Amino acid sequence: MVELLPPGLTASVAVAASSANLGPGFDSLGLALGLYDEVIVETVDSGLVVQVEGEGAGQVPLTSDHLVVQGIQRGLREVGVEVPGMVVRCRNAIPHQRGLGSSAAAVVGGLAVVNGLVAQLVRPGLSESQLIQLASEFEGHPDNAAAAVLGGAVVSWTASKADGSGDEYRAAGLRLHPDIHLFPAIPQLRSSTAETRALLPEQVSHRDARFNVSRAALLVVALTERPDLLLAATEDLLHQPQRAAAQPESAQFLQLLREHGIAAVLSGAGPAVVALSTAAGLPAEVLEAPAARGFTVTEMRVGDAVKWNTGVVVPG
Repeated sequence: MVELLPPGLTASVAVAASSANLGPGFDSLGLALGLYDEVIVETVDSGLVVQVEGEGAGQVPLTSDHLVVQGIQRGLREVGVEVPGMVVRCRNAIPHQRGLGSSAAAVVGGLAVVNGLVAQLVRPGLSESQLIQLASEFEGHPDNAAAAVLGGAVVSWTASKADGSGDEYRAAGLRLHPDIHLFPAIPQLRSSTAETRALLPEQVSHRDARFNVSRAALLVVALTERPDLLLAATEDLLHQPQRAAAQPESAQFLQLLREHGIAAVLSGAGPAVVALSTAAGLPAEVLEAPAARGFTVTEMRVGDAVKWNTGVVVPG
């Protein structure tokens, strides 16, 4: 039996940006970044009101088509409750269409805020594994979603469900080495993940697959125990070279960073670039280049796991 939530409940959630692939870990490795979207939901007598501040304001739908709302509705169905109406407020800091997991953050935020609502009825919400599964079903792959749910660095994978009803998405967290500093370079240019994914070939050579398998395995070691191996561990043959022509500024900046011995990767499908370094800052000659190419580079800490609260607004 479906339970109807009463009006007057308020819950909020903070969910991190994420960088997927990290070079060789295509659709498998992810990393949460310390940049957060916030979602505040209030149950009301009827109707739907969606408000958006910050990134995406004036560009995303203010209807049930909004990804956060879709996440909320999916989460409510999963826990067996409904709402008479709701006001959804989104305060967005994650840039859209830059390869920083804004879509995954929206879905995870919508799903997770349901936990804040149902907690007020003293009933169980969605587990971490459920959040990863449901969010990944929206995305079609678990790397961004898992990073947004678990925080930190993650390894994710996909398997067929035992009953043959679809895919099962799983993830495990990694303990990121404390000496690693993150430097996302975010451009003004936007990019469509669907368009850049279409650039990838359906088949790859055995040699290229072997190369990426070795680098992805090495990257787990580099991220957790041996950050001195990051430059070699972030090499990739399966997706970054293929996307270079569509994102020349990102490809050039990526190459510049690596020529200076800095492990750098395309963030997801781009166009953002993320540098990983054991140094507290980037060389001056590298920092002179981004502004001319339309990038803003800042040091950013690793992102936390998704957090929800009941009856209060998450601080920015």
